[in-house]
Amino acid sequence: MFFALLVPNQTEKIEFASFVRIPAEGVLLAGLLLALPPRPRRITAVVSGAFLGLVTILKFVDMGFYQVLARPFDLVLDWILIENATDFLRETFGRTGQVLAVVGVIVLFIAVLVLTTLAMVRLTNLMVSHRHVAARTTLVLGTAWITAMTLGVQVGSVPFATKGNAEFLGNRVDQVRAGLKDARVFQKQAAVDAFAKTPPDQLLTGLRGKDVLFTFIESYGRVAIDDPAMAPQIDSVLKEGTSSLKAAGFESRSGWLQSPVTGAGSWLAHSTFLSGLWIKNQQRYRSLTTSDRMTLTNYFGKTNAWRTVGVVPGVRRAWPEGKYFGLDHIYDSEHLGYHGPYFSWTPVPDQFSMEAFQRLEHGKKDREPIMAEIILASSHNPWSPIARMIDWEDLGDGSVFHQIKKEGTNPTEVWKDPEKVRTEYRKAIEYSIRSLTEWLERYGDEDTVLVFLGDHQPVPTVTAGDTGKDVPITIVAKDKKVLDRVADWGWTDGLKPAENAPRWGMDKFRDRFMTAYGPQN
Repeated sequence: MFFALLVPNQTEKIEFASFVRIPAEGVLLAGLLLALPPRPRRITAVVSGAFLGLVTILKFVDMGFYQVLARPFDLVLDWILIENATDFLRETFGRTGQVLAVVGVIVLFIAVLVLTTLAMVRLTNLMVSHRHVAARTTLVLGTAWITAMTLGVQVGSVPFATKGNAEFLGNRVDQVRAGLKDARVFQKQAAVDAFAKTPPDQLLTGLRGKDVLFTFIESYGRVAIDDPAMAPQIDSVLKEGTSSLKAAGFESRSGWLQSPVTGAGSWLAHSTFLSGLWIKNQQRYRSLTTSDRMTLTNYFGKTNAWRTVGVVPGVRRAWPEGKYFGLDHIYDSEHLGYHGPYFSWTPVPDQFSMEAFQRLEHGKKDREPIMAEIILASSHNPWSPIARMIDWEDLGDGSVFHQIKKEGTNPTEVWKDPEKVRTEYRKAIEYSIRSLTEWLERYGDEDTVLVFLGDHQPVPTVTAGDTGKDVPITIVAKDKKVLDRVADWGWTDGLKPAENAPRWGMDKFRDRFMTAYGPQN
C-alpha cells in the first residue's frame, strides 16, 4: 500500500526520497476507515484497494509511455496505441516474444489489482484491532503532513508532504475533458483551407515539369545534429552529402519543423505535414482520413500534372487510409521486389527502397512527372541490426543483405546499454541520409526536387530526457529557380540547418510550400 500510494508515474523519478514522504490520501483514508461502521468499512476497504490498484496500473502504463513517447497515457485517445505496441513486439521479436510480453503484462496487472485490494483489507483489519494506536498514529501523521506542507519541508528535492495521487487524478480528469472536447475543436480547424477554391491550373505552378519527392527519414530528430555524442559523425555525413551534391550540381536549404509527436507515431507526423493540420492524436488522424480535407499529395494529383506514388516499405498489411492521401499507386513492402531479410522491425533497407523507386517509377522512359511520398524506415526503433551501404550495382533482389544482417548487432544486447542504443541510432541515421543523398547524386537531374525531413525525435533513451520535438527539413534541387522561390524563408545553405534557423510547426509547411510554388505576383 505504501508503494502504491507513493510510486511516481515516471521511472526517472523513482528514487529513495520518493518513498520518504507522507501521502495525504493515505492519512485521510485511514481516518475514514477508522470512523466507518463495520459493513461500510469493509466495502470501502475493498473498493479503495481495487481503485488504488487501478491507479497504480495507470502509473505503470504511464512509465511505458514516457519511455517511448515522452508523455503520459491518454485515457481517451491512446487505446489504439496499445494494439500498435503489440504489433511492434511481434514484428521486432517474433510471435513468441510478443506472447510472452503480453502475458507478462497481464499477469502483472492482475497481481497488482488483487494484491492492493487484499493489502487494503488486511491493513484495515489491523487498524481496527489496534484502534487506539491507529487513531493516534493517524492524528500524528496528519499533523506532520500539515506542518510539512506549510513549511515546505523537503527530502532532497522531493516535498515531504505530498498529495501526488490527488493531483495525478485531477490531471487525468482534465485530460479526459480535453480529449472529449478536442473532436469539436479539430472539426472547426479542418474546415478552413486557404487553397480549397484555387483552380487546378493555379496550383503548384512553380514546380510544373519537376519530379517532386517528399521523403521522411524515420526518427531523424534534432538530437542527431545537436547531441555532442552524435554531432561530429552526423555533421560529417551532412557535410559530405552537401559537398558531393554540390559537385553534382545540386544546391540545398535546411530549416527546422516541430513535430506533433516524439518517440513514435510517425503517421501522425506524416499526416500533419501533408494536411496542414496539427494531428496530435489518433482521434484526429481518424477524423482526418475520413474527411474531404485536401493534403499536399491530393493537390498535386488535382492538377493532373503529376503521377502520384507512395513508397511505404513499413506497410505490411491493408492500409485503407492510403486512399485518402490521393496516391495513384502505393508500393508497400510486398511490392518492391525485395527478397532479403528484415532488419529487426524494418522490412526493406533504405538503399534498396530508393533503388526500387528508381526501377519501378523514376527510371522509366517517356513518363510523366512524378510526385512521390517515400518513407525511409531503416532508422526505425530498435536500430539493431542495421544495414550498411553497398555498391548500388550489387543490390540485386536484396539477397545480399542476408550476410549483412548476420554481421549486425543483436538488439537484445544493444538495449542493455543506453549508450549502445544511441550509437546504433546514430549509425542508422547516417545510413538513411547516405541512402538518400547517394541516390540523388546517382539518379537526380535538372527536374528533380527533393524535400526530406525527420518525422519525429527518437525515444527518450536516445534523447537523454530532452522532450523537444524539432526535426530537420531540407529542400534540394539543381534548378536555381526552385530554391529562389523559398529564398525569403531564411533557411540555411546545405543539408544541415543552423541552430538558429527558422523553426515552424509541421502543420505550417503545406500552406507555405504551396504559396511559394504557386503563381507569383
